[in-house]
Amino acid sequence: MKRHFKNRLFTLIILLSTSLLNAQNGEQLFKAKCNTCHIVDKNSVGPILKGTKQKWIDASEGEMIYDWVKNSQNLIASGKSKTALEVQNFSKSAMTPQAVSNEEIDAILNYVDTYTPPDPVVTDTITTDGVVPTLVPNYKENLTLFYYLLTSIIVLLLGIIIMSSSINALIRSDYFMKKLRENEDKGKSILPTIIVLVGVFTLFSVNDVYAFSYFGPGEAEVGMPWLKVENSDLYAMIVVDLILVSVLLYLRRMFKEFLLLARPEKAKATTEELKPAFSKLNKILTDVVPIEEEESILMHHEYDGIRELDNNLPPWWVWGFYATILFSVIYIFNYHILGTADLQTKEYEKSVAEAKKEVDAYLTKMAMNVDETNVTIMTANADLSAGKALFEINCIACHNPKGEGNIGPNLTDDFWIYSPDVKNVFKTIKLGTANGMPEHASKLNPIQLQQVSSFALSLPFTKGKEPEGKEFK
Repeated sequence: MKRHFKNRLFTLIILLSTSLLNAQNGEQLFKAKCNTCHIVDKNSVGPILKGTKQKWIDASEGEMIYDWVKNSQNLIASGKSKTALEVQNFSKSAMTPQAVSNEEIDAILNYVDTYTPPDPVVTDTITTDGVVPTLVPNYKENLTLFYYLLTSIIVLLLGIIIMSSSINALIRSDYFMKKLRENEDKGKSILPTIIVLVGVFTLFSVNDVYAFSYFGPGEAEVGMPWLKVENSDLYAMIVVDLILVSVLLYLRRMFKEFLLLARPEKAKATTEELKPAFSKLNKILTDVVPIEEEESILMHHEYDGIRELDNNLPPWWVWGFYATILFSVIYIFNYHILGTADLQTKEYEKSVAEAKKEVDAYLTKMAMNVDETNVTIMTANADLSAGKALFEINCIACHNPKGEGNIGPNLTDDFWIYSPDVKNVFKTIKLGTANGMPEHASKLNPIQLQQVSSFALSLPFTKGKEPEGKEFK
């Protein structure tokens, strides 16, 4: 029995390993052969691939998908597949014949069907000079928040000091000590609390914040604040604020308890005096008729033994209604008549424009302010080598390794559809075209687009696809 168990376990391990390798091979094959024109879970130059296999199976043409991948034009010309004719109309570009086996096609399709998008990650961008830029906090805004939080901490500490002094004066009084001896048991339960509070207050009064740092000589830029306040420092100060608020509220409650302990009769009398005041406030807010006078507002109709009271609307509700009317008048004048404030669309447009300025400033700072209006040809060996690597990953499926053309045109001759100017080449690679050229702005940063454009223009002539476009010499 042990032998059978071992055999089954070995078989299960082999199957799992095969499945894992198959998935890995499928991912590698997809990236090597399909990634340029296809995206797994959405349309691109080619249609979405997820669920493709099942569509062919549902059309009773499951086996023909292999013929399609290997040579789509032959399958279309044979007229045997309706699915092939439907897919043909998706794009003007014909699918490149692929030298793959049925097993490799299965591996690719299995990878596509089981694909789950990865979690988004934040990556650093490496500039041409090898510097890895990092996003830094907005120290100006952080310093402003720091001032607010520091002010609140100071106010809370003053409140705690005042409350502690009041409690200290109270518990040192002879009258309080006399009452404490009379209520010895209760006093014993309060005494540890007093000790804890004194310890907490002492801790906060002698502690300091050491996370803040100053900009060193030559470190700060023009217009930068004098103190470097990190986001983590602000979070720590918020936590300190919350703790101090809790301490102050607890001290306030303890002060009331000590007063009640020392003068219970007067505290009780004070509570009784507050009741009429509360009743008056309640009557002002609700305009409720006393129960003994409800007959005066009783209406004369009756339904199933139920009679109705003609109560007034609560004054707080009426005031709120009038407040909304007043608000609407102010709103109309502010937004529509006088135009002193922006409507949502205008405010959004301003925010977008402001964000664009920040992005442009960041790109300028990181030496990435390159676009189709100012791009130039790179000639450094490092940049051309980087462009070659990017070309091999993103372009050879349509233009072949030497740029002689396949689905896409020959990049090495003197014929160009749009012109050989580096600005037009950069724009074509960046934004794509309606002829089937996919956009690469979502895949490559501006420097990488400049590198691959420069490499494409540096390719020596290689005989290949027939010329397309206009001749430029």
